[in-house]
Amino acid sequence: MSASAVARNYAATLFELAGREASEIRFGELIDEIAGLYETDVSFRRFLNAPSVSLTEKKEVLRDAIGPRAPETFVRFLLVVLDRRRHRGLPGIARAYRALLDENAGRVRASITLPFEGGEEVKFRIIAALERRFRKEIVPEFHIDGRILGGMIVRVGDELLDASLRRQVEALRRELV
Repeated sequence: MSASAVARNYAATLFELAGREASEIRFGELIDEIAGLYETDVSFRRFLNAPSVSLTEKKEVLRDAIGPRAPETFVRFLLVVLDRRRHRGLPGIARAYRALLDENAGRVRASITLPFEGGEEVKFRIIAALERRFRKEIVPEFHIDGRILGGMIVRVGDELLDASLRRQVEALRRELV
């Protein structure tokens, strides 16, 4: 099973557990925090990955650090992740959980690449057009890439909408050659 499929399974389980407590958003914040810590804090990552540290010690430290401010169900979920040695997948689990939250709320995330910093009016019009196209609330993430020359590139889920001038020029070049 691929790492992303495993992450989706764990995220779905966490989402179901959170739903039982009506704490989907809180669990999302917590899994994002833990995954972010794993990605950015080298000492935390080394600690969890260290074969010289026993599983019992890792679980104790995690419980002591998170236990006082997280629901017991969430803590137990993390301990199961450790038990099954899936802690390296925490960032993927967090991404998959976010996707479930968005899907449940009728939202989709869109990565929008422009050749320049768009003003608020431009961004508003792009978001409005995407919301009409996908019939869902759009959570935009804007990027700048001067190489696209003009137009934009939009990625929503697995769908890629490339309306960049660069792609159009390359297509024209292929036709002429």
